[in-house]
Amino acid sequence: MIETLEQEHFEDVIALGNKVHGDGYLDLQSMQSLYQKGIKNKINANFVAIINDELIGFRLTYAPGNWQPDKWCLPDAWGVEPDKVCYFKCNTVAKEHRGAGIGGKLLQASIAATKYQGAKAGISHLWKDSPNNSAVNYFTKAGGVLIKEYPNRWNDTEEHPDYICILCGPECHCTACEMILIFK
Repeated sequence: MIETLEQEHFEDVIALGNKVHGDGYLDLQSMQSLYQKGIKNKINANFVAIINDELIGFRLTYAPGNWQPDKWCLPDAWGVEPDKVCYFKCNTVAKEHRGAGIGGKLLQASIAATKYQGAKAGISHLWKDSPNNSAVNYFTKAGGVLIKEYPNRWNDTEEHPDYICILCGPECHCTACEMILIFK
């Protein structure tokens, strides 16, 4: 069910990501970049969930040292050196498969991989406005702790220039919750 993300999965990941988060969330160029950021020491921290040959979820994760904190990050509040922190970019599960623990399994697979890559913790920007605030809830259940909330996080960013939020449209006003998960 949980497998390492490979390039053969890109088309399905892009389609599911855009369906769940909104048009323009992922494209082939961003997917190639995200994929490479997840690989360190020949270990891939990106995963997919597949049931009956259908991709029903994915987790994109940047390896520690393969990304730089930006204006949406407060590394001084993490309590861990930034080069020992992975970045949990995106955890997405198809609507009809939510609530079955798939998101948690994808997260655990990425945690295991990033530990081998040298991570001591992981941060993420969770979508506070997700249905029933499920993104923040699942990350909190896994042990995540809130650092700071960022309104308008995905509004007209360089990262998603053509993004059309499924809730707000082209001017996204959703809030991101920067959270950290210290590994045990």
